[in-house]
Amino acid sequence: MENGEEKKYESYVVVHNIAKRHNVGTLARSATAFGVSEMILVGRRDFNAFGSHGSTSHLSFRHFHSLSLARSFLKERDCDICGVEITDNAVAVNEHPFRKSTAFLLGNEGTGLSAKECEICDFFVYIPQFGGGTASLNVTVAASIILHHFGVWAGFSERTREGNKFLVAEKPVNQMRRNYCTETAASVIEERKLKRENASNGFFDESGKDEAAPNLLNTLFDS
Repeated sequence: MENGEEKKYESYVVVHNIAKRHNVGTLARSATAFGVSEMILVGRRDFNAFGSHGSTSHLSFRHFHSLSLARSFLKERDCDICGVEITDNAVAVNEHPFRKSTAFLLGNEGTGLSAKECEICDFFVYIPQFGGGTASLNVTVAASIILHHFGVWAGFSERTREGNKFLVAEKPVNQMRRNYCTETAASVIEERKLKRENASNGFFDESGKDEAAPNLLNTLFDS
């Protein structure tokens, strides 16, 4: 936010099973445009920044080995997890069914959200379409629409414009090695704590292995 203002709500994007490698970079570009606090990578740490146009330098990244650990992290921050999927109980995003800080989990471009991904979601939204020429949107296009609606609902402050573009903030100090989400000592401690809590409450497999993780490793960044 500008002028030292604190955001009342936070938004997150969870990257778990995106099939096309260039979409992660363009997702980061949309995330910075619409005020996302962090992109959460589940599974593999490295990512392709193609299409980000430098946006990855202005965005925080966090890594978890499994969906269950990512969920625990978000719940500790009193955050809803919203699945972007056309389900029977999904609400149109233009109705703004948000209640608090929200993490958005978008489905694979071809198959949508998996059963394991749906299991961690608190609610679902979909994007109404008005033309009949396509069954679904590109994941980055969908994310942009969803994140814009959340920003409007949350009252995020619009950035200053100069001429026909928005001003870009000064580049912060590098937070990570290029295109790689590194672990800090604090993040290792936090993930170990979450693993112990998951083991005690029986949420998923305490080993940290989710069913969709192998699919991520095989497809997320394949050429």
